Amino acid sequence: MGILSHLSILHLLWAALVFCQYEDYDFEDEYGGEPDHQLPYYFNPNAQVEVPRFPFPVECAKECFCPPAFPLSMYCDHRKLKTIPNIPSHVQQLYLQNNNIEAVPAGPFTNVTFVREINLSYNNIKFHMIDHSVFAKLSHLVQLHLQHNELEEFPFPLPSSLERLLLGFNKISRLPGNALEGLPNMTTLDLCNNLLDDSVFKGKPFSNMKNLMQLNLCNNKLQTMPPDLPPSLRHLSLENNSISHIPENYFNRLPHIIALRMSHNNLQNIPHNTFNLPNLLELNLGHNKLKQVFYIPRSLQHLYIEGNEIENINVTVMCPTLDPLNIKQLTYIRVDQNKLTSPISTYAFFCFPLIRTIYYGEQNVTVSRPTQLRTPVFRRFLTPEEFQEAEDNHETLNRETEEDHEAEDSYFHPYYH
Repeated sequence: MGILSHLSILHLLWAALVFCQYEDYDFEDEYGGEPDHQLPYYFNPNAQVEVPRFPFPVECAKECFCPPAFPLSMYCDHRKLKTIPNIPSHVQQLYLQNNNIEAVPAGPFTNVTFVREINLSYNNIKFHMIDHSVFAKLSHLVQLHLQHNELEEFPFPLPSSLERLLLGFNKISRLPGNALEGLPNMTTLDLCNNLLDDSVFKGKPFSNMKNLMQLNLCNNKLQTMPPDLPPSLRHLSLENNSISHIPENYFNRLPHIIALRMSHNNLQNIPHNTFNLPNLLELNLGHNKLKQVFYIPRSLQHLYIEGNEIENINVTVMCPTLDPLNIKQLTYIRVDQNKLTSPISTYAFFCFPLIRTIYYGEQNVTVSRPTQLRTPVFRRFLTPEEFQEAEDNHETLNRETEEDHEAEDSYFHPYYH
């Protein structure tokens, strides 16, 4: 009886180790130091495809490593590989990043049936070196990483099972009209750091992606807002383009937007109610050419408008009325590198009663010499623990210099006075 008990315990420990490989995959944020609020992706063990039972040790390509603790994964990363090794049929997670792979032929995938994730990032893959339909035949593929390659075109066709597609840091300049067809399960599409311009919108490539929640188009050559985006969208990244105008009522068809990032564009004027969105939490319009502020929706928590040309922040424009039953949720404003000569009116604290931090930093009042307001940072109602957390976050976000730290000595802390 004792032996059976020990065997049962060993069996449970082995099952727990196998289960661990399905926990949250931590995708690296490559497009800035700020948290990007992506929805975590989970492999649901209950949704896994059934694979045949196999004896140990499991089959593994000689160039790779297949840890017994994770029998469904094959690690071939950082091995200076020039070709993709043959993939055993049972593999569900395949890691081939950081190699010298130039082609994706069909051969190594001949017997692949159950693969759900492929990571081919940081290689030298070109579009014409990908065999036609090599990915489309992988009917259980959920995640495909192809960022940091040499792709000149969108790698299609793709399987309908695909949910996350990462194509950042390539040379993609166009999206064929049918490139994104037949992808009903796609939730995340990353096309940052490519060569896309406004011509890619002619075929309305995103309009039929009914479950798309995150679209990253930062660091491209866009001059206009992408039209016909699906209403399901929650995160939209358009930083580092040349967009100068947001059409009136543009966001009416995107009511679920949570985070909008449009820093480093050419925006000059924002229509008053542009961002009247019921779910917006983060709005980043830093480093544009804005001269005026705009209406702030009730839900917004973090506002970034640094690096603009704002001389005065009119709080009544941001908050036309007071509603004690529906208080605004704004907690953080960053307004450094503007042209402010005085702090924001104290009326702001009636409109935004939850506000914790206003970061003034340096202001570009004169061309020759930036100036600093008497109160570089205003913080209030912080417990010591909250204050320390805010300090840590601010230092990480801005990578402050020693001069910045000296300026922090003059922080105004009403909570402590």
